[in-house]
Formats: sequence, structure tokens, C-alpha cells
Amino acid sequence: MSQGEAAGHGTAKTQDRGWAWMVLLAAVLLQALTLGFPCCIGVFFTDLQHEFQASNSQTSWFPSIMVAVLHGGGPLCSILVKQFGCRFVVMLGGLLSGLGMVSSSFCKSISQLYLTAGLITGLGSCFSFQAGVTVLGYYFVRWRTLANAMASTGVSLGFTLWPLLSQYLLNEMGWRNTFLIFGGILLNCCVCGAIMRPIQLASGSLPQSAKPEEEPGSRAEEAQLSNGASPHNPMLQQHTRRTKCFQVYLLQKYLAFDIFCQNKGYQIYTIGVTWMMMGFALPHVYLVPYAIHNGVEERKAALLISIIGFINIFIRPLTGLLSGHRTFTGRRIYLFSLAVLLCGLSNFICVISAKFSVLILYCVILSIAMSGVGALTFQVLMDVVEMDRFSSALGLFTILESITLLIGPPLTGLLVDITSDFHYVFYNSSFFLISAALFMGLSFCALEKKNKLREASKAHLDNPSRYQYSETSTEPKAENQSPPAVEYITSV
Repeated sequence: MSQGEAAGHGTAKTQDRGWAWMVLLAAVLLQALTLGFPCCIGVFFTDLQHEFQASNSQTSWFPSIMVAVLHGGGPLCSILVKQFGCRFVVMLGGLLSGLGMVSSSFCKSISQLYLTAGLITGLGSCFSFQAGVTVLGYYFVRWRTLANAMASTGVSLGFTLWPLLSQYLLNEMGWRNTFLIFGGILLNCCVCGAIMRPIQLASGSLPQSAKPEEEPGSRAEEAQLSNGASPHNPMLQQHTRRTKCFQVYLLQKYLAFDIFCQNKGYQIYTIGVTWMMMGFALPHVYLVPYAIHNGVEERKAALLISIIGFINIFIRPLTGLLSGHRTFTGRRIYLFSLAVLLCGLSNFICVISAKFSVLILYCVILSIAMSGVGALTFQVLMDVVEMDRFSSALGLFTILESITLLIGPPLTGLLVDITSDFHYVFYNSSFFLISAALFMGLSFCALEKKNKLREASKAHLDNPSRYQYSETSTEPKAENQSPPAVEYITSV
């Protein structure tokens, strides 16, 4: 953690017990307030179209920007977490989220909503959510899988309550006053951040290890410049080389490009999830407009999203407990791929019929599949990379998926505008989800077989490998702290 974190009151003794469970409760509320919030935007979709005379594509940019920034602000969040600690970043995110929604209530055009609700609220939600996820990794070790699954139930809680609250407030006072009230609700992220007391790890402050590398170089550079070194001075040339090396170091520290290049498991998982996100968010954005377009009452249409969230509340913890069993050690990626595949297949139900009873069946099946995706997304990432690099790996992971989250709904909205057929929403979603699931499942299976063949070959030669976790490294690993779950997917 950062210097501010290390000076806190918490210690490693609080891991997995005591105040850690209060932090988990705060993380649940954070995910309800941040990740759960964008699900209610579909309730306002039709009203915003009429208010600003906007097309499906133009209106869908508003939630797309919000969700994309929520996921893509990871690198900036990582920098802030390392410098100021998780508590500060969570509270800063709460302030930005509230400010963004209050400003949105005064917008005069759809493009202004892109800036206020899209960019500002999305960035604030990103800070609160990702810093909250990161701090869980430090407070929980033994129960980390369960903690992540329990925290993800906050998304389910948000999915259940936000649409119902949105529809009620929209009917009572209009979308502008509703957005104003939402600004006040999102300020509760600050309260959640206040609960997340800094924790001091027994091994010391991990991010501090970078400082001895940074400070000597920077002091030497200041001395060279103050002595009036000429541009042709070898010392100044050395300074230039150091600057370039430091820039590369920053990319590795905050965006984990080195892990992406060396770790095959992280590489496959990141590419697969990035492709998956092209279709994952489409039902959340278009399900309510699709139902209303086919004659379902607005109140019932909003209830569909709440059904998804309500079922998720119960299924996600069960998924976390199931995936945490030793039977699935090293196999959680396959559970994740299976859940993504089920999400893709469930979309064909909407193509068959748009009756309310059929849509309820769709929501039940989709919510079960979403429970697996939501409970395992970050747990699989923690399996793939070391915890001391998790924040950086999360930054690159989220910024890549944010690109597809940004362009997916508007492109599908454009297709709907051209064809006037909402079925393309579900066709597109199924294509991306099914192909991503097959890619991740088959790729990890091939990687596991490759590693087993290599180990068998080395054992046959009577030369036990000291590099069983390495794909490219030429130096033996001095100490392996990875759990057995990552044995076949780590290549650092």
C-alpha cells in the first residue's frame, strides 16, 4: 500500500476477521452504488430520447461512456491508490459521482450528459469501485474467493433496487429531479470509503519498493541540471536514457504490459473478457426499451432488470462458495467460460418471443449465468497474477475492456436505427459472448496440456524443472508465493 496506508491503524492481524468484515460490507454497498447504477439507465432511455430528440445510437452513448469510463479509469485509479491509498480514492470517487449526477439534472442537450453523467460520474464510480476491490485483496487471504463473491452481491442489490427506485422517482418527479436525488445517494460512497481503514501488511508496504529506484535517479538528474550540463555531456545523455527507462517502468508499474507480454494466462483472459464485453452490456442497455417497444408496460419493463438483480443476490454467494471448493482449484476459468457461454445462449430466448412471461424466463436464466460471471471475474484475475501486481493488472485489464464497452452499445444502436429491428441486439450479444467463452475455455485447456507435456518431458529426462511456472524467463524463480490455482496459467 502507499505511505499513507502503511501508517494506518489496521494491521495484518485484521486479515480475514474483525474489521475485515466491515470492509466487506462497505465493498458490497460500493458495488451496489457504482456497478449497479448503470443498469437503471434503460429506465430513462425513452424519456431522454423524447427530451433531446435523439436516436437509439445517440442515446446509448450516454450509458456507454459511463460504463466505459467506470472500467477504463483503472490506470489512473491505480496511480492514485499507490500514492494516496484506497480510502482516499474511494471517497474522491464518491464526490465525483455525486457531482456528476447533480450536474446532469441541469443538462440542456444529450452531449452535455456525455460529459456530466458519462465522464464525471463514470470516473467517480471507477475510483470508488476499483479501489474497493483492491482493498479486499489486502484484507482477505484465506477467504478471498468468498469475499469477492459476497462483494459482487452488491451489484445484484443495485440491479434490484436502482430500476425500481428509478421508475418510481421518474413517475413522481421527472428525470431531472431524479438525477438530482441520485447525486445525493452516490455521495454515500464517501461513507463506505471512511470505513476502509488502511492496513499495514506484515511484509511492509509493497508499492514503497519503487521509491529507492526513483529517488536516486531523480536526485542525480536534478544535480546534473543545476550544474549546467551541456546537451552533449555524457552525464546528460545518461539522464535521457534513465528518463526513457523510467517511462517504461511506469508503464509496467501502472499498466502491467510486462505481465501481458509474459503471462499467457493473463493475456488469454484479458483478450477474452475484452471481446466478451462487446456483447455483455447490450441486454442491460436495451432490454427495457425492447420490452416497451413490444407493448410491455414501463413499470413491468423496469421490473425485468430488478428480477435479474434479485436472483443474483442469492446465486452469487453460492457461486463463490462453489468456486472456492478445492475441487475447482485451478479450474475457475472453466466455470467462468461456462457462465459466459450460458449468457450468450440465453439471448436467443428474447428472439423467440417478447411476451412478458417469456422475458421473465429470460431474466431468470440470464441472472444465473451473470452470477457466475460477476462472482468469478476478479477472482480469476487474482488467480492469474500475483497480489502485489493486482492493482496494475486490473488497470490494463479494465482499460482494454472499456474500449469494447464504449463502442458496443452505440454500434448496435446504429444497427437498430437502420433496420428498426431490436432482435439484432440479442444476435450481436450472443455472437460475442459465445465466441469469447469458446476462446477462453479452449485456450486455457490447450495451455494446460502444453504445460503438462513440458513437465512430463522434463521428468522423463530426469531433470526436474525449476521453471514450471515460466514460459519465457531464463532465471529460476527464487520464491513462489502463488497458490496452486495458478499453476497452469502463470508464465511470469
